[in-house]
Amino acid sequence: MSAPPLPLDGIRVVELAGLAPGPFAGLLLADYGASVVRIDRPKAVSADQLTRNKTSVTLDLRDKASHRILFALLKKADVLIDPYRPGVLERLGLSPSEVLLKHNPRLIVARMTGFRRDGKYKDMAGHDINYIAVSGVLSMLGRAGERPYAPGNILGDFAGGGAMCFQGILLALLSRARTGRGQVVEANMVDGSAYLAAMPRLNLQTPFWGEPRGQNMLDGGSPFYDTYETKDAGQYFAIGALEPQFYAALIKGLGFQAAELPAREDRDNWPALRAAFARRFREKTRAEWEAIFDGTDACATPVLTQDELEQGGYEQRAAVTLVDTPARPIPADDGGWRGGGLSPGTGGAETLQSWLGWTPGREYEVRPDGTFVLLGGSKL
Repeated sequence: MSAPPLPLDGIRVVELAGLAPGPFAGLLLADYGASVVRIDRPKAVSADQLTRNKTSVTLDLRDKASHRILFALLKKADVLIDPYRPGVLERLGLSPSEVLLKHNPRLIVARMTGFRRDGKYKDMAGHDINYIAVSGVLSMLGRAGERPYAPGNILGDFAGGGAMCFQGILLALLSRARTGRGQVVEANMVDGSAYLAAMPRLNLQTPFWGEPRGQNMLDGGSPFYDTYETKDAGQYFAIGALEPQFYAALIKGLGFQAAELPAREDRDNWPALRAAFARRFREKTRAEWEAIFDGTDACATPVLTQDELEQGGYEQRAAVTLVDTPARPIPADDGGWRGGGLSPGTGGAETLQSWLGWTPGREYEVRPDGTFVLLGGSKL
């Protein structure tokens, strides 16, 4: 029986090398079947680990000769991922509207920036923490009375950046199916992160998000939506018993009688409730609490570390499952725990062969620095 088709079979993507959000968008496209080739710079040492199912061609985009190979790839491509700061492609003579879309009107140029392309920050450097800071999201993260707390680079780079860019590419592909035309997709991590915070923004006048940071129902303010250390130092349990029936199951599992605890509806009782829960959770190990709560509706689960997941055999899966047209399987040899890296130029010859029918020594050669260059007399 033949393997089912992949959702993005036949879609070709050129990904200009970058870090985090751009490569993540490319990874999502590759996992769902697109052919993705990364364009690396000569002598580059890439720290990118989001390389699964991708290949690489090394080009010097400051050199017009390399543009000829890039244009040949883009003529066959459906998507170009641009991770550069505003103005970089234009300075390279690769303006999306004035050059690239005229070269291939069906091309989708996905441009991923940190700050918006307009406004006071557009020309400034930044990282995830800066983008979520000016989006309003960072101000909501952290305990009451403490400074805002950055959650790694998950919200800006990945959720608000790469994943939103991937969504924009899919929308542009849908639009192209109707119109036959490509377009520029502009994604930025400020707007992407702010959009993820739609619920808090729209609920500022409700009990869920109407209080300062760390004092709301879902941000650590509520004692029944929080984490607690167990008898094992450094090991925690998470509880999210919002609904009355789930809260009743939590109280039962903790060994309390309802009459022992103050009413949870009164926020003035929250400090006493939190103290009672904290004392009780410290009486047993995390494993003991798992034995009590597993299979119940108490909304109580262990806080597992990445190391524990890997050691326990947890395998990463695709973000969503399409039953008839699934994603590519995550490599079984590592279960999604190793990026593996992609050395510049790896698989480039195979990509040029499959996309363009080119062979080394006939249409192009590879210089000692790894750069792919056309041979004299080659016709595009």
